[in-house]
Amino acid sequence: MTLSFRLRLTAIAAASLCAAGTAQAQSFSAVATTPTTVRPAVDQAYTRLLAAPAIQRLMESVQADHARSIQDLVLLTEIEAPPFKERPRAEAFLARMKALGLADAKIDAEGNVVGLRKGSGNGPKLLVSAHLDTVFPAGTDVKVRQDGNKYSAPGISDNTRGLAVLLSWLKVLNDNHVQTVGDLLFVGNVGEEELGNLRGIKAIFAEHLDIDGMVGIEPAPDGTVLVLGTASHRYEVTFKGPGGHSYGAFGQVPSAIHGMGRAIAKIAEVRTPSFPKTTFTVGTVGGGTSVNTIAPDARMAIDIRSDAMGPLLETEKKILAAIDEAVAEENQRWKVTTLSVSNKLIGDRPGGQTASDSVIVEAVTRANASFGHKTLLSGASTDANVPMALGIPAIIVGGGGKTAGFHAMSESIDLTDAWKGAQNSLATVLGLVGVQGVSEALLPKRAPRAR
Repeated sequence: MTLSFRLRLTAIAAASLCAAGTAQAQSFSAVATTPTTVRPAVDQAYTRLLAAPAIQRLMESVQADHARSIQDLVLLTEIEAPPFKERPRAEAFLARMKALGLADAKIDAEGNVVGLRKGSGNGPKLLVSAHLDTVFPAGTDVKVRQDGNKYSAPGISDNTRGLAVLLSWLKVLNDNHVQTVGDLLFVGNVGEEELGNLRGIKAIFAEHLDIDGMVGIEPAPDGTVLVLGTASHRYEVTFKGPGGHSYGAFGQVPSAIHGMGRAIAKIAEVRTPSFPKTTFTVGTVGGGTSVNTIAPDARMAIDIRSDAMGPLLETEKKILAAIDEAVAEENQRWKVTTLSVSNKLIGDRPGGQTASDSVIVEAVTRANASFGHKTLLSGASTDANVPMALGIPAIIVGGGGKTAGFHAMSESIDLTDAWKGAQNSLATVLGLVGVQGVSEALLPKRAPRAR
């Protein structure tokens, strides 16, 4: 054990749970109260875990592997992975997983990369994951640019950094022969971004009915833990009419674009509760054929979100009713019945929340305190929405590094001391699954779900 790690760990352990560090909240806000104390079993497990020489060596290995893990980060970032076109990156990630010791890893029917690192006994099964896809379309320049410790490229932080952290964990666990009690299901999943509709993680939970919990990695600041999954419904709405000449058919046919305009105006008047936060937007519009044509078609896409399903469904009901009213009014305007509308659900993300007094939240709170961070419990729409909706404990944590501009072409990550975040999140995971000869698993086993 290096002196620096021993001194750092000793100093951190001396700090109280409440006084540990300052949360790097950035754009995240609290959605639940952080536990001020944790149950004795959680506290004792992390005290034993982080004092164990084998785990201290493991944490030092995470730091030592930092430079090599950047090579994985660059390699994977420079393989574009648009939604529904993740296969090339998946194949590269699979090759790295196999090279680092998961010989039986594979790409499943949905396109996820899946590998199981077996535990030593009858412990829980914990899913550890990061998503393969980015928001950027095919043809995007994904060449990584380096400026000191700052690395820039579309998708490098969200979420290629998470993939690189998983590979680093796999390497150091195998190099140090650390045997967990519970199983670790390593997954690089597809379909998290845009209209991917969480298809990858939905497939994982449909296939693996014995998963007891999930820790996902996303670009979250140190200490920030996502425990709330914001639900969303997305619709593609299409307006159809006969169309006609802007002068010759005026007064005889309704305009699909005018009908859509009425609908948008009505949607804009919908009121939503401020708590739970519930939002909507008409995100894209299109239609028509020329400036001097009464439009025969128009279309728009609507995004509706809420931190609770009840308000989401109520808002959805109001919006769909507003669209129907607008079409009826446009037909009445011209005394016809030839304008019609149809809608298609193109996005369905379930929502849920992991309780702040659950073992998994107390575990990450205790681990964060050991690394000098006060925990901020926040929310977003992520892969964790799926297990949360199923009642399975799930959290999202950061993997280290300071992100800027994710989802922008200028996306970047400063990797100065980013290994500390990888250590922190790995410690959280090890406390949950337990380490043979060191600590028992904290995550409770659940009865397997029925198909």
